[in-house]
Amino acid sequence: MPRIGMNPSRRKSLNYQPARTTVAVLTYAPYKAGYFEHRLEITRLTIESILHNTHEPFDLLIFDNGSCEEMVTYLQSLYEEGSIDYLFLSKRNIGKINALRFIFDAAPGEIVAFTDDDNLHLPGWLKAHLEIIDGFPKVGAVTGFYVRQRVVLGSESTLAFAGRHDIEAQRGYLIPREWEEEYVNNTGRTWERYAEEVAGIEDVLIKVNGIEAWVSAHHFQMVCPRKVVQEILHEMLPNGWSDQLMGRMVEMDDRMDAKGYLRLCTREKYIRMMGNAISPKVEAVAQGMGLEAQAVKYNQQQSGLMGWLMQRKLVRYPIQRIVNILYKWLNL
Repeated sequence: MPRIGMNPSRRKSLNYQPARTTVAVLTYAPYKAGYFEHRLEITRLTIESILHNTHEPFDLLIFDNGSCEEMVTYLQSLYEEGSIDYLFLSKRNIGKINALRFIFDAAPGEIVAFTDDDNLHLPGWLKAHLEIIDGFPKVGAVTGFYVRQRVVLGSESTLAFAGRHDIEAQRGYLIPREWEEEYVNNTGRTWERYAEEVAGIEDVLIKVNGIEAWVSAHHFQMVCPRKVVQEILHEMLPNGWSDQLMGRMVEMDDRMDAKGYLRLCTREKYIRMMGNAISPKVEAVAQGMGLEAQAVKYNQQQSGLMGWLMQRKLVRYPIQRIVNILYKWLNL
């Protein structure tokens, strides 16, 4: 069949220029039950906090890693209303490291502000991250929530930088107790486990060009030069793909450190971890910023016959085994 007419897009030029920063969110909620029962509410709060509290120019990119219909419908509604600039929907979970490579290859911005879908972004978050990227030399990643354990994980190059005679540095136990409490509560740790993880680790605060930053970085939320992470992920995935559903994130951190890139955290807390359910504290913080949020109500301890049964190992362990089997089936 002959061509009829000429494509009207020929000889036209674009008037679109991507923002310097692409904010990228990786979403995943395979179903609304168990661990993921409240994931849609958590993801909604993550995205709304970005839209509400990001005042610098940015494009919003969402990669959904095989979520349930409710999550996909929610994301499509945001795209249709114009809140999302780039929406990628995967029919299946392709694994986190593969999704990261997809995101960093697809993002148009020079800087990629990546986050998992369970982080509350506080006012001024992006500006504070970019100040460190622009003010410090050879930055690989900046995060907005401090984790003391990360001072000695993937941070050798940053510690060496902090030890230079021309760098102003403070060492000691410097962070507020509240930060530690938040980390323990929202990661499901016990204080005993946390104490073992951070035993003997001091906080390190450095200053460059009048900008302060902690020696510490993680991978569940990070603002990075896109080319830095592309370089590392392409080395990690020479064939372009990994067969692992999760994992290799620490390897990515270590490779970044081995290449001499600085891994830092903002002086103030700009990201709040939420876990898998909205807590009363997160509810209060979100509402204080003008966002809708409702804490999940649950009983800390079962009482009566059910509570007694759950304390009996012969009852609890078989039930937990059945739950684990069902969980695995749901994730096939």
